[in-house]
Parts: sequence; C-alpha cells; structure tokens
Amino acid sequence: MVCRGGLRSRACPRRPGAREGNARQLGVRSCGCGAPKADISSVEAFRRTLLAAKSIVYTDPAVGGASGIQFENVLDRLGIAKEIKTKSILNAHAATKPSAEFVARGEAELGIQLISEIVSVPGAELLGPLPGEFQTMTEILAGILTTAPEADAARALLRFLTSPAAAAAIKAAGMEPGNS
Repeated sequence: MVCRGGLRSRACPRRPGAREGNARQLGVRSCGCGAPKADISSVEAFRRTLLAAKSIVYTDPAVGGASGIQFENVLDRLGIAKEIKTKSILNAHAATKPSAEFVARGEAELGIQLISEIVSVPGAELLGPLPGEFQTMTEILAGILTTAPEADAARALLRFLTSPAAAAAIKAAGMEPGNS
C-alpha cells in the first residue's frame, strides 16, 4: 500500500524507516502531430506561441489538477491570462480523459499537461517542458502504511522503483527518476 501524495498524517501512518520512492513529472505542452512545431524555447517564444494559438486545452483548475493550477499561474505571470482564457478549453475530466487527447483529435491546437500524460497519447506530439522559470516539479511519493499486511512486498516494490533498473521505464513514461 502507498500513501497518496506522500501524506504524513495520522490518516496515513507509515512504518518507521520506510523508504520513499519518487518520480518527478514536468508540466508541459503538446501539439497535434503533423502541425508545424511551435517554438517554446524561451519565455518570449512561449508567450508568442500561446497568443498565436487558436485553442488551448488544459486541466480545469477548479478540479484541483496541478498542471491546470500551474498553467493559470504562468498565464498571470506572462500577463496574458485574459486573452488565453477566451480561447481555452478547461478539461474537468483530465484524470480519465487526458488533455492531450483533445489535441490528438484536432479539438484543440495546443495542450498543457504533465509530460507523462502526453507521451502516452497516440497522435499528440510532445514539444517539451515549459521554459525553465515556469517549470514546477510534481513529486510522486510512496511510503509503507503501518497497517500494510504485506510490508515486506511493499518494501521490495519501493526498492525496485528507486533502483537503476526502474529508471529507464520511468524515463520512458515521461518522468525523471527521483532520489530514494
């Protein structure tokens, strides 16, 4: 069993000495395959690309998705929130219907989502991470519950997830292996 989001409360107690495995995901953008590649190489290029896009889909911040909340903060920092919101599609079901699917089906020109949620969608092209100063890491943590009936199996899984053997699979899924 794992604690969602690395919670450390009485509702999710961990065994003393339990290791935490983690993988980091980068908030990113996607574009429909076959379209000219948009330039997101700098903050100004990213700003121009967003303003030029006909439609942009991202996770509805009202449902609590980290990428949608982060993206709205980026829009505020760029000073273009009002312009972008008029052509935005807010995805309230991003957990089960990735925003990259809207792009792959041609329903949106650009999508903003976690890399791991883009690379798994056929027809969505990963352009890259947000420019550096807008990049935020989302850590995925795991711990062993004090009530875990199979604590030894859980420890073995965490050891594997933080091992060099798992690093290639984690990278292929669009994440960066974290520290153990």
